[in-house]
Amino acid sequence: MKLAIMQPYLFPYVGYFQLAAAVDKFVFYDDVAFIKNGWINRNRILLGGHAHYLTVPLAGASSSRRIDEVQIQPRERWQPKLRELLRHAYAKAPHYVAVTELVEGILSLETDSIARLAAHGITETCRYIGIAPAFVATSTQYRNDSLKGQARVLDICAREQARTYVNLPGGRALYDRASFAAADIDLAFVEPELRPYPQYGAPFVPGLSILDLLMFNRVDAVRAMLLAGVAA
Repeated sequence: MKLAIMQPYLFPYVGYFQLAAAVDKFVFYDDVAFIKNGWINRNRILLGGHAHYLTVPLAGASSSRRIDEVQIQPRERWQPKLRELLRHAYAKAPHYVAVTELVEGILSLETDSIARLAAHGITETCRYIGIAPAFVATSTQYRNDSLKGQARVLDICAREQARTYVNLPGGRALYDRASFAAADIDLAFVEPELRPYPQYGAPFVPGLSILDLLMFNRVDAVRAMLLAGVAA
């Protein structure tokens, strides 16, 4: 069984979903410290030919709190602005209607938790695209937050009887292959496949939210791109 562990991000970029497509089970690492100015409550979309932040505003966010403890502001304060931002950015995109319906369904979740909203966005987007790993969250599943870093990852892998732990390239600096081998676990990495695609005929802006990819591409083409990530 192949397993991945990542913090829940808001509508993350294609590499995050290539990681999800490469595994059997995906663990949301939501009971670790919140990262300010990270990707947990924001991502980037295309607006006027440039990258522009799409953000869900938070109430009392702090790096001293866990991700699953951070709350979002009341939705009436930000959802209309978010909808208008997406309309302004993508109303002429070929798949605007379908992707807007996806986003509306995600935002309809009754929660004040950014961890739950971000995770829900990822699971629903995976379902929309047609990739289906099992999803769990560390805050509800393992009760092992006394462990840190690699030791906790190895413990989760052991509990799930994972034979392969898959990560994005940044994990190379975090994990020791020998320690995983000693636990009889293969350590693999997905190399994100970030192919350019048409964006209104303007110069390509890379690294944007999955929403941008979906706005301009058919679902079957997106699914093929996700499956192109190579774990090695």
